[in-house]
Amino acid sequence: MKIGLNATCLNDRPSGARQRFVGIYTEIFKRMREDEFVIYEPSDCSISRWFNDFENVSYRQTGLSSQSRFQKALRGLRYWAKTLKDERLDIFEGFHLPAVKSPSGQTLLTIHDIRPLMEDRGWKERTLYINALKRSLELSDHVITVSQSMRTQFLEHYPDAEISVIYNGIDIEPYNSITHQDLCLAREKFDLPEEFLLAVGHFEKRKNYIRLIEALARLHERGRKAYLVGNDSNDLITVKQKIDVLGLSGHVTIFSGLTDHMVRCIYKLCTLFVFPSAYEGFGIPILEAMAAERPMVISDIPVFQEITQGQSTYFDQDNPESISNAIDEVLMSTEERERLVQYGNERVHDFNFKNLAIDLEKLYKSL
Repeated sequence: MKIGLNATCLNDRPSGARQRFVGIYTEIFKRMREDEFVIYEPSDCSISRWFNDFENVSYRQTGLSSQSRFQKALRGLRYWAKTLKDERLDIFEGFHLPAVKSPSGQTLLTIHDIRPLMEDRGWKERTLYINALKRSLELSDHVITVSQSMRTQFLEHYPDAEISVIYNGIDIEPYNSITHQDLCLAREKFDLPEEFLLAVGHFEKRKNYIRLIEALARLHERGRKAYLVGNDSNDLITVKQKIDVLGLSGHVTIFSGLTDHMVRCIYKLCTLFVFPSAYEGFGIPILEAMAAERPMVISDIPVFQEITQGQSTYFDQDNPESISNAIDEVLMSTEERERLVQYGNERVHDFNFKNLAIDLEKLYKSL
């Protein structure tokens, strides 16, 4: 088979989509050595740097920027029409909207979530998204999404769509290879206390940091310190203002621009991981906390229940009191923390990239 991967939506900015792409396709390229892969790169990122040299993988520079959806869609009309006609692919997989229909073989579309339909957005943006999604589903022979919860959401809006679920994954080896010296250096570098709470995720409204900060204000008198790790996605100023208004500047610290290694070290050092998101297609930080062998308290949303099989400690993400109570409950129970860590140690292996690559290979061959 000759398989094309439209990776023009990806770049060097940390994201779940990038982590999934590198993790699964590293294993796919190893498994499907007799098949040919073509990766179409954006103009602002060299994706070939993410992979070892594979004889069955080649790269094409498209001239399409990962940053501009409008430019990518407009300039892509001419580019894809000529390129896909010449390539004669058996499968063409895209990872963003709008989907591009391959004139040969099967068109596959991977979508992580449909948040513009679930969030309170303006009618114009919502209408544009609905039209783009509907058209993309019509152009695609098959859709991949990242959880059963997402598949259910898709089918509620588009009951005729052909949808498979292939989970996101994680490589636990980088966590296992962290040394005591690494942890000491991280603690010193960031002046981390012996006990602290941790939340990880880009600063955007759906991550629900505001409710978490309100919950932390309730824990202020007990000396709970928290660290929020992530990059700005248009909500960082609001988060900082909330911290200041509630007088928590000495108790809640924000870190941005950290390396993956440093983030892993902070995971390993935290006392408790807190994930307050109001909406996720999956929730990779849950896997990261499991890989770091940390207990966690998380939002009571369907996808988090799915990932943790109802075995975690949950809170009402809209209720700061519920969040603070869940934090206290776990912090005050050594037995509960040990239970959560043991469960995570077992569950995290279900998200091994090698196993997920087997599922993707089966899907490719079925198409």
